[in-house]
Amino acid sequence: MSLKNIRLEVMNHLEKDVDTLIEKYLIPIETIWQPTDFLPDSESDNFYDDISEIRALAKELPYDFWVVLVGDMITEEALPTYESWLMDVEGVGQVERNSWSKWVRHWTAEENRHGDVLNKYLYLSGRVNMREIEKTTQYLIADGFDIGTDRDPYKNFVYTSFQELATYISHNRVSRIAKEKGNKQLAKMCNIISGDEMRHHHAYAEFVERIFSVDPNQMMMAFHYMMKQKIAMPAHFLRESGNQISTAFEEFSNTAQRIGVYTSRDYIDILQKLIVRWDIGNITGLSDEAEKARDYLMKLPTRMLRLADRMVIPDNSFKFKWVEPA
Repeated sequence: MSLKNIRLEVMNHLEKDVDTLIEKYLIPIETIWQPTDFLPDSESDNFYDDISEIRALAKELPYDFWVVLVGDMITEEALPTYESWLMDVEGVGQVERNSWSKWVRHWTAEENRHGDVLNKYLYLSGRVNMREIEKTTQYLIADGFDIGTDRDPYKNFVYTSFQELATYISHNRVSRIAKEKGNKQLAKMCNIISGDEMRHHHAYAEFVERIFSVDPNQMMMAFHYMMKQKIAMPAHFLRESGNQISTAFEEFSNTAQRIGVYTSRDYIDILQKLIVRWDIGNITGLSDEAEKARDYLMKLPTRMLRLADRMVIPDNSFKFKWVEPA
């Protein structure tokens, strides 16, 4: 049987539990938070006073903070790309809907709220150039991105397990900075977004766990493949207007590292957490090829730490078109 057919068989085998996992990891629409819970009520007499408060508090937050918040928002706003990508994964029934496609649609619906609330907040803050942000968002969706997963569900679930934990870290750290600067509402907003990301991480990590239980060799090879080529975050494909080839991601990454929102050590820490979560060191019955892949994965965090220790982050902030000077 071909590897593709084995994967389809495994996805079909696991599909019977997906509805239960939806109930476990996603929250019903009638009870989950909505963007307006964190934004000024346009029907209230206090609407303009609340906007004035947002703008006053925004002045207390530094330039680099806004760069990171904008980058996080743009990443969340590129959701149409993520949904179309996951709907094309082998085993997800896009034409004949199945439980896997139900997961993708419901997960997308939850994620959609993140970009929505951050976009509105940024618009009201008075600290950013929304038109430049909108152009970058449109570029990100129009350009698309190749994260090296093909249509392979194993590789895609490794990617989403990693990426959701990375976005948890970023939103959580942004929340912490906002709280330290006295912006409690923004802190609460980013904190609850990070909570969603952590739930989603646990869901995708469980998908991988279940695949390891029935197809450990090929799941190990998929994990090895994704970590050897490195996980490219969606923000890797950012570009500002007027640039065919952009340094936006590199500068955004430098900014995030400079203020401690997401660093190279966080990348390594996520890898280590996945190794522990999936009990990589104790999986038995592996082929020789999968054993070599496991050996590579177990040694990788230490190797990466040596490289991370040699990284030098520029002290000077890059001037993005997205953010107005303080």
